[in-house]
Amino acid sequence: MRSPVTMADVARRAGVAASTVSHVVNGTRPVSAVLRQRVLDAIEETGYVPNRVARSLVTSDTHLIGIVMSALTNRFFVPVVSAIDRVGRRHGYSSVLADSRDRVDSEVEAVNTLLSRRVDGIVLAPAPGDRRQVLDRLVAEEVPTVLIDRWADGRFDWVGVENVDATANLVRHLIALGHTRIGLVSGMRGLSTTEERVAGYRLALDEANLAYSPSLVVPGKSSAGPAEQALGALLDRPQPPTAIVSANNYMTIGVLQGLRKRGIRVPDDMALVAYDDLDFAELLQPRLTVVAQPVAQIATEAVNLLIKRIANRDLAGPRQVIRLPGTFVHRESCGCPSGAPLAGSVKPAEGGPSQERKARAEAPGRGRGGLAGSDKPTVVGMS
Repeated sequence: MRSPVTMADVARRAGVAASTVSHVVNGTRPVSAVLRQRVLDAIEETGYVPNRVARSLVTSDTHLIGIVMSALTNRFFVPVVSAIDRVGRRHGYSSVLADSRDRVDSEVEAVNTLLSRRVDGIVLAPAPGDRRQVLDRLVAEEVPTVLIDRWADGRFDWVGVENVDATANLVRHLIALGHTRIGLVSGMRGLSTTEERVAGYRLALDEANLAYSPSLVVPGKSSAGPAEQALGALLDRPQPPTAIVSANNYMTIGVLQGLRKRGIRVPDDMALVAYDDLDFAELLQPRLTVVAQPVAQIATEAVNLLIKRIANRDLAGPRQVIRLPGTFVHRESCGCPSGAPLAGSVKPAEGGPSQERKARAEAPGRGRGGLAGSDKPTVVGMS
């Protein structure tokens, strides 16, 4: 199927900037007669049909925020969507959710649907894969957009959580308890969150002078079923791990299911820690030791950034990166008795991240800004 003609296509044909095409289409600024005619000719030659979102973005008359993420298949995004909607309503905006199913083709369809609804802006958790079609269009159409959770493109504002040190803290704690063979059930390939959490796992091993074994890192594809299979692969190794890190909450469910089916007790037979808390983590026996993400704060920062872009029409200004710290929640699944002090080097940070960590955070997807336990975000201006 042929991709729809975009404003960027018209701009290339006319030899002008996409913003010039937008001004001609929407009448937002005067354009010289010569340039205007070139744009009109290019529109006719390409068959471009101006999207209805163009004029609505000028007036923000719909007061709709579009949300694109895999909320129906990824449990983490369910409370995120709810929080975005709640914060948006405080500002007078309603939300429209379009589920991406973590597939680029579905993401394209979701964005098209939202633009047809004339949303004022979009909060997007990018799917893994080639995202250029979606992101290029959002830039070309000048749609105010904030990326959330997953880093993908420096042309957009981004809000997410520190992953490297937070994951390293989970592994450091297990190492301090005496574990030297630690398995990791990692997330979906192609996501910055997956890469960062694997990096944190390796960082803690390196600090302890423990050899990294690729065979102890098995992809759980950010879902329960594949995570259960990944657990099986770890347990079937000649030397299985004595402790496991699950890299997101949905995979933790699969890991728990797999352990139960094999009659393996947590933490007596296997220590277990996880990135992401679960709503029912306190009800499990033993209770799960996790890194919890500040969902409400993520949503608040993302919506505030988006509304600022919508209100000021400042789509060309410096982009902001906000990296929030997670919180180490110490319970019993790691093998510690209830109320026991943290083992080893895991300590809640006091105050905000250091300047060195701020510098690392300038490259989202690779940064280590913020410590687990700190309640202050790292905020970095980007051009």
